[in-house]
Amino acid sequence: TAYNDIRDNYMTPEDEWDRDLLLDPAWEKQQRKTFTAWCNSHLRKAGTQIENIEDDFRNGLKLMLLLEVISGERLPKPDKGKMRFHKIANVNKALDFICSKGVKLVSIGAEEIVDGNTKMTLGMIWTIILRFAIQDISVEETSAKEGLLLWCQRKTAPYRNVNVQNFHISWKDGLALCALIHRHRPDLIDYSKLKKDDPIGNLNTAFEVAEKYLDIPKMLDAEDIVNTPKPDEKAIMTYVSCFYHAFAGAEQAETAANRICKVLAVNQENEKLMEEYEKLASELLEWIRKTIPWLENRTAEHHMRAMQQKLEDFRDYRRVHKPPRVQEKCQLEINFNTLQTKLRLSNRPAFMPSEGKMVSDIANAWKGLEQVEKGYEEWLLTEIRRLERLDHLAEKFKQKCSLHQSWTSGKEELLSMKDYESASLMEIRALMRKHEAFESDLAAHQDRVEQIAAIAQELNELDYHDASSVNTRCQGICDQWDNLGTLTQKRRDSLERVEKLWETIDQLYLEFAKRAAPFNNWMDGAMEDLQDMFIVHSTEEIHSLITAHDQFKATLPEADKERMATMGIQSEIVKIAQTYGIKLSGVNPYTNLSPQDITNKWETVKHLVPLRDQMLQEEVARQQANERLRRQFAAQANIIGPWIQTKMEEIGHVSVDIAGSLEEQMNSLKQYEQNIINYKCNIDKLEGDHQLSQESLIFDNKHTNYTMEHIRVGWEQLLTTIARTINEVENQILTRDAKGISQEQLNEFRASFNHFDRKRNGMMDPDDFRACLISMGYDLGEVEFARIMTLVDSNNTGVVTFQAFIDFMTRETAETDTADQVMASFKILASDKSYITVDELRRELPPEQAEYCISRMTRYIGADGPAGALDYISFSSALYGESDL
Repeated sequence: TAYNDIRDNYMTPEDEWDRDLLLDPAWEKQQRKTFTAWCNSHLRKAGTQIENIEDDFRNGLKLMLLLEVISGERLPKPDKGKMRFHKIANVNKALDFICSKGVKLVSIGAEEIVDGNTKMTLGMIWTIILRFAIQDISVEETSAKEGLLLWCQRKTAPYRNVNVQNFHISWKDGLALCALIHRHRPDLIDYSKLKKDDPIGNLNTAFEVAEKYLDIPKMLDAEDIVNTPKPDEKAIMTYVSCFYHAFAGAEQAETAANRICKVLAVNQENEKLMEEYEKLASELLEWIRKTIPWLENRTAEHHMRAMQQKLEDFRDYRRVHKPPRVQEKCQLEINFNTLQTKLRLSNRPAFMPSEGKMVSDIANAWKGLEQVEKGYEEWLLTEIRRLERLDHLAEKFKQKCSLHQSWTSGKEELLSMKDYESASLMEIRALMRKHEAFESDLAAHQDRVEQIAAIAQELNELDYHDASSVNTRCQGICDQWDNLGTLTQKRRDSLERVEKLWETIDQLYLEFAKRAAPFNNWMDGAMEDLQDMFIVHSTEEIHSLITAHDQFKATLPEADKERMATMGIQSEIVKIAQTYGIKLSGVNPYTNLSPQDITNKWETVKHLVPLRDQMLQEEVARQQANERLRRQFAAQANIIGPWIQTKMEEIGHVSVDIAGSLEEQMNSLKQYEQNIINYKCNIDKLEGDHQLSQESLIFDNKHTNYTMEHIRVGWEQLLTTIARTINEVENQILTRDAKGISQEQLNEFRASFNHFDRKRNGMMDPDDFRACLISMGYDLGEVEFARIMTLVDSNNTGVVTFQAFIDFMTRETAETDTADQVMASFKILASDKSYITVDELRRELPPEQAEYCISRMTRYIGADGPAGALDYISFSSALYGESDL
């Protein structure tokens, strides 16, 4: 009756005892051996044991000692006497302690234990086993017996010939016990070699291995189990519970180690991403630092070829060197956003890059690069135009100087001659007229000297590299010109002084000389103009030159009349000479110009006119070709520019408008990105037309408002924007997978956001955001809403983006690991100590994670720790504290 009362209080309804079977000697034998071994497994910790279970507990001393060992608590001091009442008192102290643990003992009295009642003693020990070895076992909130059975079933499920359904028949062949050992310590048993038809061998193998390696004493006999139709359930449960307790600690440690490894893996991956960001940021900033001085160097070259090489270098920079850096900058921003998302999802602090390497620092450096870059190409083209103008002016200067110096050659010697001192009257008069003709010629050349001086001044103003030689030559011409003027005046004074001595001068020769000289000078100017070089940049300019040339050709008939009149004077001279029989010397005393000279120059002028026509027409063709290039560039630019703008606007909505799963969104966005990338051929073609325009020195285009620079900047922004949008969806996938957020939840978040995105621009203002939260069930006060706004709008922009909204909602609906959880896991590995040793870390964790912890944990400073002990508490806190990188 007492034993039944014990059973009713501590056994499940399924554990029905049969009163007749309870008295079965085989069962009693199994219980006696098992319970004795179980008690001794604990008593040996106190340095003692029992031999006979009903005799050795009669005085209550070892019973009290057993309870102290298994509970870890102190019982009242036992009575030392050997009288019966002393023994009863000690047993009652033990029974009272059992009752204090919530166990209701019915019909078990101290007298039956003191009298050595075997059945009552076994019932009491079973009660102790139930309370201290089995009762605390719970798997998925089942009862102790069911929990232990469920644990056994799960551990042995993968093994052949094992089907644990109870705590008696299922264990007779020994395979279940061997499977439990192999599951946790496969190094101790080769399960593949076990045979189902060798139950005694299997059981003895399990008993021996458990006793030798698992510190579980042998509590059963293989023969008794095999030869008993239904082995004793309590004996089997007692023995199997020892396996549960032996392996539960290892499983707990394994779980703790897995948690720590997971956390450490997150930190290691994040640190790797931080290092990669730092490296990429440093390389990009270094490239920008080296590139900016090159773009800031506006030192002009002296020669056109050198400046054109600089322009070619700049084109290489824009088309070859810069685009990869644009991709690096975009990738850097994407890596930064991904890293921050991972840190946030793993409950880690935000990543703070090294000083000067923030995304904003890189953006500012890039902005500085583009600012200096912006004016560089314009400066190059301006310098090329300046050098082109300088080369033109320098050549023009040389031609005019050569013509002038050719004219002045020998003039100073002639003006310095004193031939008039020994000349005859006619010769004096001829010299006077000749000098007057020279003065007329000298005045006619004044314009050329002034032009030479003006060209020299312009070359100086345009900073011509060889200005010193130009100035030297110009100054020499001016000094010579002044000297010619002085000498001319002196000679005139001398001739006028002797003019009174002479009477007449041959008027016809003089008239010829006077008319021939300006006409000759006009022809020189005409030849100079017809051979003059020109630079134009539009069809309007070349048509202006053609008009001027046509106007010049219109003056040719009048010039021919002047030529005929001049030649008529010479004819009259010959006629008079023939009429009056005057013998002419054949030389006009007043000029060096002969009629033949006039005729030859006139023929030269007529020859140069059609050549000038041809040059102008060729330039017309070139300008027309340039105009075609302008129109060709404009036609493409006027399509590409709006296309880029349209795509930019579409991307602004695509991240919140696309329906379906995140993976479907990702596929759609990547297809969208591929379509954009496929458009790159149009940009390249436009670059080719742009280069053709520059090579043709075309620097303006009235047919379009888009420059190549506009297209380049727009294209780079488009590529960056689509990449960022894809990264946002990747981060959403990362958030969903890490947080366990379902696709349905994300769809619900997206639908809510779209509904309250009033302006359809991918953002909500604070009022719309508040309305959105209220619609999703949030009860918001002003303080709480202000707190939430600091989370979703940390930069005080006044709007809530879709990504910020998703991040907030996933934080609200998911859990992450915490520092306390990591500390608890380390405490398990450290066997509840406040410190952990290097050996424990290396034993419990994989090598990489173990070394990671060892290298970062600080020394434990408590007095209770051995040398080399490590502080896992501060390490766990640091995992969720500020980043050192």
